[in-house]
Amino acid sequence: MLDFTKIRTIPIRQRRNKLKLNEIINPENNNIEPLNSNNFNELIERIKKAIDENKHIILMIGAHVIKTGMSLLIIDLMKKGIIKHIAMNGAGPIHDFEIALIGETSEYVEQTIEDGTFGMIEETGKMLNDAIREGAENNHGMGYAIGKKIAELNLPNKEYSILYWAYKLSIPLTVHVAIGTDIIHQHPSCDGSSIGKTSYNDFKIFADSVSRLEGGILLNIGCAVVLPEVFLKALTIARNLGFNVKNITTANLDMLDHYRPRQNVATRPTSLGGKGFIIIGAHQVTIPSLHKRLTENMSN
Repeated sequence: MLDFTKIRTIPIRQRRNKLKLNEIINPENNNIEPLNSNNFNELIERIKKAIDENKHIILMIGAHVIKTGMSLLIIDLMKKGIIKHIAMNGAGPIHDFEIALIGETSEYVEQTIEDGTFGMIEETGKMLNDAIREGAENNHGMGYAIGKKIAELNLPNKEYSILYWAYKLSIPLTVHVAIGTDIIHQHPSCDGSSIGKTSYNDFKIFADSVSRLEGGILLNIGCAVVLPEVFLKALTIARNLGFNVKNITTANLDMLDHYRPRQNVATRPTSLGGKGFIIIGAHQVTIPSLHKRLTENMSN
């Protein structure tokens, strides 16, 4: 095996980034003309009904949601009590953390892959791996551990962090990792057992949320593989343990119509009741549309 302790890292300030803090959409400046299709309108009405009836609403997001500047809109939905649980893949906390740390994220991979510096950021890898190791020692989930670390470090842009607000608002935020897919796995400080323990704890927390999804909503935005697979397994566990999770509304919102989200989010989970939706469009359109339609006439 290669000796990962010899991997060279670089300071985060040395890297150019695509997303800057001033490009993140503020809820107060969400001036988009919302989507207005029969499919989207029906989904909105189902979500509003679930909100009125205090049903469980789970949001699963890929990292591209953060990289396109949608964090504050999601945070606003959390503050308003609409979202009851957030699930991320392993890349989500990395971009969320970097925004909290330096107000920027998303490197130019096409350039950094050429000289072996892609993802080799000292601060991101060290600080996140430290948080995960502490989480494992305290038998916490990864999402909770990272949110707690952002709060304890009092990072300068923490108000832009979904993980920080989940920790502050006591909203479950779970992180579902595939080893080798995330840049912090390249870092010399990475500990596979800690990643496995905290992400497995998060899987159990996520399964608990899914067990309470009857009459509720599950939205998958921007994750084509990992989270749709995790959801299908969590739903199986909930039903295997005797929980009634049949009448559910699910939706996949993404830029492309992928196989796994269509099958594992929209089709298979709703075979016993409810309905699945496919909404295709850029995150810069679908998420502001969701936010605007769900928060209209709501007080801050």
